[in-house]
Amino acid sequence: MENKLIVSPSPHIHSGDSIPKNMYGVLIALIPAFLLSLYVFGLDALILTLASILFCVVFEYFISKFILRSESTISDGSAIITGVLLAFNVPSNLPIWILAIGALAAIGIGKMSFGGLGKNIFNPALVGRIFLLISFPAQMTTWPAPVLESATDAVSSATVLSRLNFGSTLPTLSSMFVGTESGSLGETSAIALLIGFIYLLWKKIITWHIPISILFTVAIFTAILYIFDPQPQYNPIIHLASGGLMLGAIFMATDYVTSPLTKKGMLIYGFFIGIITVCIRLWGAYPEGVSFAIVLMNGFTPLINYYTTPKRFGEKQKNG
Repeated sequence: MENKLIVSPSPHIHSGDSIPKNMYGVLIALIPAFLLSLYVFGLDALILTLASILFCVVFEYFISKFILRSESTISDGSAIITGVLLAFNVPSNLPIWILAIGALAAIGIGKMSFGGLGKNIFNPALVGRIFLLISFPAQMTTWPAPVLESATDAVSSATVLSRLNFGSTLPTLSSMFVGTESGSLGETSAIALLIGFIYLLWKKIITWHIPISILFTVAIFTAILYIFDPQPQYNPIIHLASGGLMLGAIFMATDYVTSPLTKKGMLIYGFFIGIITVCIRLWGAYPEGVSFAIVLMNGFTPLINYYTTPKRFGEKQKNG
């Protein structure tokens, strides 16, 4: 009876890895997108990212210490990742006080209200983003022009998806892939995000199943629509290269806690995220649907796990 079975919440890591090691590995993978944001949006990108990290870490510390009365977990790096991803999901001209509210929603509502890391149902950074998008729609959809185009912060510019919906002139595919267009801090450069994706695969921090299934589904769905009606809004390459699709597919849908455990479940999860994303982009009220799609499928993750987890050897099959 000396060897007791310890039951704990996910994520469960059975290797030489550790939660902090994987968390900081994700941060390393985000560096290319961060550097590109500095190049495109200037000093605002640095200020917003550092402020978001600070808010998330401070909120998690105080909630753990004074509300949950538990040991602080800020050293595991999860609060830092939440801060970076939240900053990557907002415009570079967002007022700091609004960002603080988003960080409080991400940490307080999305994470700590469920008990902390491993117990949250929804991706915390996306909870913060959606909370801000609903509460402050004007500020969250006012995009400053990149500093490459204008030296004045007051100049605003439409995102690629907004131009697509309104039939405006679209930028070149090269500028979309490189990331020199308006948008949230970390979503503009497909190339920078793909570099991070390659690093995550190399370090075996994530697997290919969720990102590829999302991107493949979006590409196939829009390609079918494009075949029957070859309009720019159905062009699969534009959908893959623009908006927060890459950021969401690679760095948020793959969250250990809120995504399925099995490879089959991951493919199902990614398929529906892709379908919902395209539906919202083309026929919804918002030009971007990745955040809503991921959070919606986060809620279905327990059900996906239930039906895709292999039966234990010798387990009696349920009737009906």
